[in-house]
Amino acid sequence: MIRDITIGQYYPADSILHRLDPRTKFMGTLAFIISVFLFHTFPGYAVATIFLAAMIALSKVPVKFIFKGLKAIFMLLIITVIFNIILTPGEVLWKLGFLKITKEGLTLAGTMAIRLVYLVIGSSIMTLTTTPNQLTDGLERLLRPLNKIHVPVHEISMMMSIALRFIPILLEETDKIMKAQIARGADFENGNLIQKAKNMVPLLVPLFISAFRRANDLAMAMEARCYHGGTHRTQMKPLCYKKRDHAAYALMLAYLAIGVAFRIVGI
Repeated sequence: MIRDITIGQYYPADSILHRLDPRTKFMGTLAFIISVFLFHTFPGYAVATIFLAAMIALSKVPVKFIFKGLKAIFMLLIITVIFNIILTPGEVLWKLGFLKITKEGLTLAGTMAIRLVYLVIGSSIMTLTTTPNQLTDGLERLLRPLNKIHVPVHEISMMMSIALRFIPILLEETDKIMKAQIARGADFENGNLIQKAKNMVPLLVPLFISAFRRANDLAMAMEARCYHGGTHRTQMKPLCYKKRDHAAYALMLAYLAIGVAFRIVGI
């Protein structure tokens, strides 16, 4: 389960999505997230599905690798669906005591499930096709206007990039610690909720120690290289829009226009 989380990981490949400017991918992901909340009918979600399937095909990332990230949110997905089904008022289809399933609940549960799945997959595609350095540079350039009101854009971008980069590292470290503790007789599966919480102590303590050690090593390495934030830092590979980025923006605007049109017409 730990290795099934794909958000924050980078999958090297030679695809048009990998070659796009990170700013384009940021805006594309934002546009897709907005569209997921704009659509609320079957034709709308069909358009979103086609768009998402096209992005997966263009990324050249294995479909199995992308979809395995859904395993990490499986329980959250199930809980969301169940609560929406039994707590949404409306036309009752089935009732047993205080439990009831409504038509509106089924519709809302399906909508929320689709949105959650698409949000995870869409975000995963961006991180799988963009290196941490590109994420930092792209986010910094997009937020650069905030420098005029003294917002530390570079520092914020760097922190977000480091956080994303640490996700797969900490997940791998968690997996190693868990296997080591299981080999020593630790049991993370059996027992009630309180017992399971107690059994997590041998896992959390070394994980926190490892995380602080890595953070300290990173800080010392940055200090040794005379790193400092600020607006006067240069880049080894400056970002520059190309024809493929302009084509991607045009496709993005067309996709958003379809979403807005569907919302207005009520399709």
